[in-house]
Amino acid sequence: MRHKTDGTIQKDLDDGIDTIGKKMTVCQLYAKQIRHRGNVRYNTKNGRKRLMKLLEEDKLGGCPIDSVKLSDAKEWAIRMKEKGISYKTISNDKRSLKAAFYTAIQDDCIRKNPFDFQLNTVIEDDTEPKVPLTPAQEESFLSFAQNDKVYQKYYDELIILLGTGLRISELCGLTDTDIDFENRIINVDHQLLRSAETGYYIETPKTKSGIRQIPMSEKVYEAFNRVLKRSRGAKAVTIDGYSNFLFLNRDGYPKTATNYDGMFRPSGSRHAAELPKTATNHDGMFRGLAKKYNKYHEEALPKVMTPHTLRHTFCANMANAGMNPKALQYIMGHSNITMTLNYYAHATFDSAKAEMLRIAA
Repeated sequence: MRHKTDGTIQKDLDDGIDTIGKKMTVCQLYAKQIRHRGNVRYNTKNGRKRLMKLLEEDKLGGCPIDSVKLSDAKEWAIRMKEKGISYKTISNDKRSLKAAFYTAIQDDCIRKNPFDFQLNTVIEDDTEPKVPLTPAQEESFLSFAQNDKVYQKYYDELIILLGTGLRISELCGLTDTDIDFENRIINVDHQLLRSAETGYYIETPKTKSGIRQIPMSEKVYEAFNRVLKRSRGAKAVTIDGYSNFLFLNRDGYPKTATNYDGMFRPSGSRHAAELPKTATNHDGMFRGLAKKYNKYHEEALPKVMTPHTLRHTFCANMANAGMNPKALQYIMGHSNITMTLNYYAHATFDSAKAEMLRIAA
């Protein structure tokens, strides 16, 4: 680590650098940062605990913040990659540390931010791209699921996901009162989650954009009618004041994302319902369905096949059909229009000309 010369010490004093604050460790800085932003969701809290544990176990965590150089931050990223941590997680952690060091700059503890660098220049971004289904794949996929003896019971869920763009946690949280059959509207204002530590719990959308109403197509309307008929007479289950959930597992408990992708979300809740933490789980239904589909079809489904693939497909379909971007942003519940615009095909002169002529007609 660097040692300060007398001249450097004088420069710190001249520049108003906090000579005590600059000696706090990276762990202490991060603890201070998250203490100032305490009103966060439960999964965010668990993510912070995970990062703090990583920092405590790594040599970076004990370093005074004024001694951390750009090369130290890059070496940290490389070590995290060597530990087997995914690129996306390292990227999120780097963003958190960059924010913490930015606060230290504002507090006159340090001058530069060592985490101000492009991560993909240091470690390879090996994240598998999320690819939507093509129209032909979508049709073939639905037909296969509908006629397969094992997976046909999921057909209606697939229809609804592909026809609404719902997040899987939003689908799982739907109750009979959320479906307005008369006006053919789905009211979305909560989601159902389950963690390995605490069980079931309800959470509201991250932003106001998540609260929305989604119109039902004829196919979606028919699917919901079938789902409602099957859910009648189910055991009474109440979670954080919500009951009469529409999508139930074989034990009669509400399904969560775990039933579809086989992975528990790293989150918890003080409001978790008093229900079995280990309720029967179908281990990665989507992976199983994709594997079986690929066995019988020459053109394989996208490598990453999860419930989000269907949300991705819905959004791409609407964008390609020319839906107004702001309307699609509302339907998707995106807080930022940039997220929605990423689904729109790259424009060319011919496509732009066709759009202008269509509107002018």
